[in-house]
Order: sequence, then structure tokens, then C-alpha cells
Amino acid sequence: MKIYLNGEFVEKEDAKISVYDHGLLYGDGIFEGIRAYDGVVFKLKEHIDRLYDSAKSITLEIPLTKEEMEKVVVDTLKINNLKDAYIRLVITRGVGDLGLDPKKCSKPTIFCIAEPMNPLLGEDGIKVITSSVRRLPVDVLNPAVKSLNYLNSILAKIQANYAGVNEAFLLDREGYVAEGTGDNIFVVKNGIIKTPPLSSSVLRGITRDTVIELAKEMGYKVVEERLTLHELYVADELFITGTAAELVPVVEIDGRTINNGKIGETTKKLSEEFKKIRKTMGTKVYE
Repeated sequence: MKIYLNGEFVEKEDAKISVYDHGLLYGDGIFEGIRAYDGVVFKLKEHIDRLYDSAKSITLEIPLTKEEMEKVVVDTLKINNLKDAYIRLVITRGVGDLGLDPKKCSKPTIFCIAEPMNPLLGEDGIKVITSSVRRLPVDVLNPAVKSLNYLNSILAKIQANYAGVNEAFLLDREGYVAEGTGDNIFVVKNGIIKTPPLSSSVLRGITRDTVIELAKEMGYKVVEERLTLHELYVADELFITGTAAELVPVVEIDGRTINNGKIGETTKKLSEEFKKIRKTMGTKVYE
């Protein structure tokens, strides 16, 4: 496997960065998780746009144009002869010193990894808990910035591991449902699909937006509104979306069984349609 690192492709075992890199020392950097399906990079332009928005927000100057960055992703797949893959594109502040000052970092570190990976949580129904860890509010660290600092999510994931379940949901500081450790949340009740709004400390997921658009095209009413745990507990169906996870049904939350422990019909239909369209919405790797 070859990995793109600062302008060249190197073997996996040779892909190394400095211990003085601020991405390692302080989580000072950004990333995108992207998928390729059958030789098509799903919504690559949207992912790159979000990457550059994150960079602008933290004043991280990327030395490549968006078009050049898209080529990095495509070339990483090509050099590894991959058609189906999970891609991790990372940009750090770069090498600095042991102080916090980002001005001490001369240039960003850029690397891109691509490898085959099944849906992160599988495709069967999963069990989740509500974490006592709250999602960081927008005035602390805006979730719109997809930064390298994921400790908030990792602490919640640790709780899920101790509880013996697949995933943990986080609430915002007001007690409303925010998102999972790396995924967006959807509820189905009486035929209406609901999901927390971006104002609830929620990342605008690429898969989230795609599922919303898809559901509307299929004739479902989709509402973005603040949700309480009660609405999750009494949901007809519950599912999560994310690039790594894709679309995953939830069959139990905090010991409450959803839909008798079975995958709901709405979730099934959305999953089937998502699988159909994901190969048609993106950038072709091989012409």
C-alpha cells in the first residue's frame, strides 16, 4: 500500500511525520473521511469544499488548490488499484516547536490514505447508549470544523465499549440530542423522518445531507428539529448515517428496544436507495 505524503507516494511503513508536528502535539489540523464505490469517489467535491471551509475557519493555509487536492485523492486510489475504499485525507498545521504558536509551523503536512473497509458498524441493527459526555458547544469548538481533536467522541466511545454496545449518542449542553461519536442521528415516527438541526452542535454530514435529499425525493417528510431522548426512546425506527458507518439501523437505545429489535421498513428502503445512487454521485477515478 502506498500513501500520499507531502507531494509523493511512499510505502505504508515509510509514511512518517515529525514528533514536532502540531497535528500530533495539539490536534491542530483537519481531515475528511471519504468513500469510493466501484471507482467513483462519492461526493468528492463536497468533501473537498468542507475540508477547505474547515481550513479557513482555523486559518490553516493549504498550499494546494481544490482541484489539486481532488487529484491527490484520485491518484491515491489509482496507485493502489482501488475501486472500493475508505479514504482519509489529513492536513495538519505542520512541524513547529513545543509551543502552541501556529506561526512557528512553516508549512502544513498533507497525507492521504486509502484502503478497503467495510461499513464501520456493520449493516445489522446496533445497540447504543446515551453518553454522559456532552457534545462540545459551538462557542467551544464548532463541530462544523472537522478537526483532528476527537477526544470528545473518544471519551463517549469508551463508555460504549464499557457498556458492551456498538455506539454512544451525545447530547448538547442543553440536553437535546446532538449526534453519535462519528455519525448523524435520524428518527422515524408516524412516517415522518426527523433529525437534529445543525444548531444542536451537529456536523453537517455529507451522508446526512444525501439521505435527507433522498428521503424527500422518495416522498417522505423530513424535519430538522431539536430532539429529546424521549423521542428516540419512542421512535418507530432509529438509524445513523456517516461516511465510515454509511447507513446503520439502531435496534436498542439505553435498554429500550426499537421496532421489536428489527430493522424498520423506512430504514431498509433508504438504505437500498442509498446503495443504488452512491455509485452515480461523485468523481470517476478510472475513465
